[in-house]
Amino acid sequence: MKRLEGKVALITGAARGIGEAIARSFLDEGARVCLSDINDKLGAETAAQLGASAEYIHLDVRKEQDWASATSYLLGEYRRLDIVVNNAGITGFEDGDLIHDPENASLSAWRSVHETNLDGVFLGCKYAIKAMRPQKAGSIINISSRSGLVGIPGAAAYASSKAAIRNHTKSVALYCAEQGLQIRCNSIHPAAILTPMWEPMLGNGPDREARMAEFVSDTPLRRFGLPEEVAALAVLLASDEATYITGTELNIDGGILAGSSASPRAEDT
Repeated sequence: MKRLEGKVALITGAARGIGEAIARSFLDEGARVCLSDINDKLGAETAAQLGASAEYIHLDVRKEQDWASATSYLLGEYRRLDIVVNNAGITGFEDGDLIHDPENASLSAWRSVHETNLDGVFLGCKYAIKAMRPQKAGSIINISSRSGLVGIPGAAAYASSKAAIRNHTKSVALYCAEQGLQIRCNSIHPAAILTPMWEPMLGNGPDREARMAEFVSDTPLRRFGLPEEVAALAVLLASDEATYITGTELNIDGGILAGSSASPRAEDT
């Protein structure tokens, strides 16, 4: 029997990148998967490629009505919702606004990042609990970041939002336990994962490999992580193998948080 056989999952920001990889892995493990995004064209194409057990719905995580509609649809269609992955997020740099330091970032830029990254997770957890309450069990997985565990001077809003996701995850886990529910809530904290977001910075020229090496020069394993590696953690947390894991965080960072920038390299010892 596959690890997620018979389970119904909703994944946000699933049109590409980490969300898409999680969808693929869930499907491989037997789940019925609803991909959601605001990029409707790409989201629908991705779901179509994934086969009959996948479908796409529009879901803007910032809008409460979208969450109400999505969960109502899934409960009406499948009578249950077992897994919610709150993956959708932005850095704040998408529209060319590169000023995100604590002194010069605009309030509107700060709020925009938090609206997607934090409000979206708050709403996702809220509606996941409501949808899972009848069966008194389920798994909520929040995609945070290494940036939620350390300061990022040039991306203050992003780091703040991801840190808040980490803390809210724990509040949700404790709340569900207090309510006598077997609804688990955990966070995953990826570092540099090779997703389409990186492509403009890496390029396709002869210096691509050198650029890649430069970006991960402070990573002990000296490489980017892969979306499939993040998805493997999500499968574990979504499965019945993890029924005693709640309120915790899993780092997937190639060893960055194991030491510090002062740690000696092999050639220095």
